[in-house]
Amino acid sequence: MYGWNGKILKINLTNKTFRVKKYDLNFAKMYLGGRGFAVKLLWDTLEKGIDPLSEKNKLIFAAGPITGLPLPSAGKLVVAAKSPLTGGYGDGNIGTIAAVNLRKAGYDVIILDGKAETPCYIYINDDNVEFLDASELWGKDTFESQDILEEKYGKNAGILLIGPAGEKMIKISTIISQKGRAGGRPGMGAVMGSKNVKAVIIKGTRDISVYDEEKLREMGLEGYKEIKNKKLYDFWISQGTMQALQWTNENSCLPTHNYQEGIFEFAENLDGYAVAKAKVERRGCPLCNMRCGNTILDSEGVKSELDYENVGMLGSNLGIGNLKEVATLNRMADELGFDTISLGSVIGFAMELSERGMISEKIEFGDFKKAKNLVMKILNREDIGKDLAEGVRYTSEKYGGKEFAMHVKGLEISAYNCHAC
Repeated sequence: MYGWNGKILKINLTNKTFRVKKYDLNFAKMYLGGRGFAVKLLWDTLEKGIDPLSEKNKLIFAAGPITGLPLPSAGKLVVAAKSPLTGGYGDGNIGTIAAVNLRKAGYDVIILDGKAETPCYIYINDDNVEFLDASELWGKDTFESQDILEEKYGKNAGILLIGPAGEKMIKISTIISQKGRAGGRPGMGAVMGSKNVKAVIIKGTRDISVYDEEKLREMGLEGYKEIKNKKLYDFWISQGTMQALQWTNENSCLPTHNYQEGIFEFAENLDGYAVAKAKVERRGCPLCNMRCGNTILDSEGVKSELDYENVGMLGSNLGIGNLKEVATLNRMADELGFDTISLGSVIGFAMELSERGMISEKIEFGDFKKAKNLVMKILNREDIGKDLAEGVRYTSEKYGGKEFAMHVKGLEISAYNCHAC
């Protein structure tokens, strides 16, 4: 086969064993890779009715046949499992150097099965797989853990890890890479934590087999050139996905005050122009020449990588119009391993519950300090935080407010006010 490696790395955490399973071209053509592989493998192997946070669930990292090749936007992988938030299939994609290393290590898929007896991390170096003690990493945030692992394995190692939110199996936790790359909104961080896995580190040294390397490289160069010559390329480089905030506000679909409104009076403080002015660094996915991770200094002077949905959910949705304060909430989410969309949704829901007098806590829209404190209460499952840690659907079933609980089948909706759609 060309493109595909044809190999699945199956890791049994309970027994500390691993084996490589090969798949054929028919399987590859039918399911292609990434999400297609993840859906098929979970469908075929999961027992009906399992608890998503039990050792019977499987956590999958999967890539496609062009991942890791010199082509535009070929640096992502999918993380998937049965979702603790919805009870159905859940996944997300991460733009990370881990995707490239996965393919160069000779695999298209990694499956984590079972549960480690104690906190561990997995180190994959081509054919070698090691199960290592993570007791010194457990409890540390994703930024500190990234630094420690990079120092040990090098900055070119692909690192996928969870923060304290994932360790505590909070259902709105996600998987983080490179201090701001995130994926797995439907609770993939909780699934990883339920398996006692702090991190997966991947280093690959092999070439990916292709049919015509010279032609592929030629096509890749043409693709990069075509993208760069687009009329709005410079505007994209300046604002990235943040350009969407001005558009959503003008079209009345910017989530504001838990989606009660679609227009935010302080939108200009948060939009792409504001972010472009404050930007100190631009980050992005490997192999992408449309790098859209706009990094600014937050209210505590720490770098925070912003995208539209982070700002929409932690800014206007909470009534917070100070960009640096929004960046702080975003950075906290990345450090602790929360999904920013779901975090903004559960806090916004709590604010509306408070506004309607349905809870005893006073959490007003626009109150940054209380929003920040609530993040930590969710992490530590304190007071109403213990319910918000289960997601919007669960909280609405306990306190009421189902009519303004913004979710679909348990997963909090993204930063577009559906009232205007």
